[in-house]
Amino acid sequence: MADKRKIVVTSALPYANGDIHLGHLVEYIQTDFWVRFQKLRGNECVYVCADDTHGTPIMIRARKEGITPEELIARSHAEHMRDFTDFQVKFDNYYTTNSPENKALSERIYAAMEASGAITRKFTPQLYCEHCKMFLPDRFVKGTCPKCGAENQYGDSCDRCGATYGAEELGSPKCTTCGAAPVVKDTEHLYFELEPQHDYLEKWIPGHTTSDVSNKLLEWFKEPLRGWCISRDAPYFGFEIPGHPGKFFYVWVDAPIGYIASLQSWCSQNGKNLEDYWPTTGGGEGSGVELYHFIGKDIIRFHCLFWPGMLHAAGFKGPDKVFVHGFLTVNGEKMSKSKGTFVNARTYLDNLPPEALRYYYAAKLGGTTDDMDLNLADFVQRVNSDLVGKITNIASRGGQMLQKKLEGRLGALDEEGRALVEKCRAASETIAKFYEDRRFNQVVVEICRLADAANEYFDRREPWKTVKTDAEATRTTLTAALNAFRLIAIYLKPILPAYADKAMKLFGETEWTWDSLGETLENRSLGEYEYLANRIDSKQVDAMITAATVKPGESGEVSHESRASKNKDKGSANRGTENGESVPLKPEVAFPDFDKLDFRVGVVESCEIVPKSSKLLKFTLDAGSLGKRTIFSGIRGAYPDPAALVGKEVVFVANLAPRKMSVGVSEGMILFAGEPGVNGGVVSPFAAAGGGTPVT
Repeated sequence: MADKRKIVVTSALPYANGDIHLGHLVEYIQTDFWVRFQKLRGNECVYVCADDTHGTPIMIRARKEGITPEELIARSHAEHMRDFTDFQVKFDNYYTTNSPENKALSERIYAAMEASGAITRKFTPQLYCEHCKMFLPDRFVKGTCPKCGAENQYGDSCDRCGATYGAEELGSPKCTTCGAAPVVKDTEHLYFELEPQHDYLEKWIPGHTTSDVSNKLLEWFKEPLRGWCISRDAPYFGFEIPGHPGKFFYVWVDAPIGYIASLQSWCSQNGKNLEDYWPTTGGGEGSGVELYHFIGKDIIRFHCLFWPGMLHAAGFKGPDKVFVHGFLTVNGEKMSKSKGTFVNARTYLDNLPPEALRYYYAAKLGGTTDDMDLNLADFVQRVNSDLVGKITNIASRGGQMLQKKLEGRLGALDEEGRALVEKCRAASETIAKFYEDRRFNQVVVEICRLADAANEYFDRREPWKTVKTDAEATRTTLTAALNAFRLIAIYLKPILPAYADKAMKLFGETEWTWDSLGETLENRSLGEYEYLANRIDSKQVDAMITAATVKPGESGEVSHESRASKNKDKGSANRGTENGESVPLKPEVAFPDFDKLDFRVGVVESCEIVPKSSKLLKFTLDAGSLGKRTIFSGIRGAYPDPAALVGKEVVFVANLAPRKMSVGVSEGMILFAGEPGVNGGVVSPFAAAGGGTPVT
């Protein structure tokens, strides 16, 4: 094995204004897999995280509850830690961004950025309440949406149409504190200028992100990089900027600095030096420390542009890699409160075991930015058939038979049994590589392959028969099967730590490392068999969904507040002709039927050819507050180079029921205007993605 590594790992900070849910857990559970693997290999790996505690929403919620922001974030911290602990996510330090360490580090990094000349000042228009004598943060003002006319909308985005805008664009704005109509005033803000780091970031991004992430980010570099506003006016719950009374660091400034603050807290608790774990002079070149961030794809811009820019300007080491994952869907759809698929961690734990979700997530996660689907029927089937019926079955049958019939004592391996054990041991470096590359689904595939081999050996040797006629031959069979299971359980330890600990006690061992794979247990007694995993019932899933379902009128669908939407109305004309001939109309529809359609504007994040299809393109849209949408559209003939569509804004039908196709699930319909001569002169006024064929 190579020399031991020193690694620092972070997950994105969960916001203190909400509960942990199954979508969050996609990130924290996979990070935990990777960290536990590194520790099992003998590497020094420190996993730090924290609650993200600053910003206007915290202040507003605390005010509504009649408590201080500090009381709110303390309560949230305890709840988050309880959920993470019960899901067996083990941090080396779970801290808070509202800490003295984070305040000092934020001020230090800001001072270094300012000294480098990266901080500028600009005046920007903002709503001001003359009654309250303050500039109004986005969530302190409500009015009419400038896009769709919906009333009583906040100053940053519309809950009805998903548009984002500046608060000063609202119609009939009102201060949410006093109800007075604000006025527009210019206010000075501080900006972190990225353009001086244009060349550095353009070179940094490809080496520290995957190709799909870097390709998207590098589109920004075709023109000068814009400055980033890093200040907010009072009132604001956060850190005041030194030398600028009434100005506070924007939450996205001190949140990532919270990674370093949490690490510093860990260092203080363990007698370590921060400089040895996150070098803070000269960029940390040659330090030997590896830094890794696990994040969702909705916060790439902050972690792959602003954050490395801040660290570079301040002389801190930047991350070695930023690992980006996709979102969670449930049964092929966006998580929904009304359908009961927006499930909080605690609601899940009240109904189902944490090991089941950890195993299923591992079986689905492949180290890419693709979204991951939690198919509830598949979840039940895979846990029961693979984890319980295939893997655990080896220990259950072998361990209990050995204890009940053969005094619980292992014997010696014969040639056939040794071959089985060596086959399991030979997979170690293949599995290690899959862990290292975050291809956890392939780890599970390899483990199931080994379990199949062990079960096939067990069934072929028929110990339930031989135990009646040849006790020692049976002992030999069970010794091989249980040694194979032991190796499988070691491989599973990063994914199922509590499960592996029970298995370890069965074999009378106190600690497993990757080196434990080299040992074979013979001629020794087993400990007491403890049930490792139980089958789950679909009724448990139904109960969870029922508990998570929000009744109509209580709440809407899940929103993704961090994503920007570029909603600009664009028309398209249906000329009603094809090849110069009149195209027969479909049956007439009444206006109320047409009014049921919800048209939105999305930005094409990716567009690719669908293999084995001559018509289909696969689109991934950024639909703003609606999240990401995958849509298949039958327009390949018009766009031989689908990459030309990336970055374009398209109109799509957002409320079309998802359609399951042979190539995947299509989540809407994109509308395209046809032109004469396209597709060999055929005009397709609208190409429908919901059905995957042109609608003419």
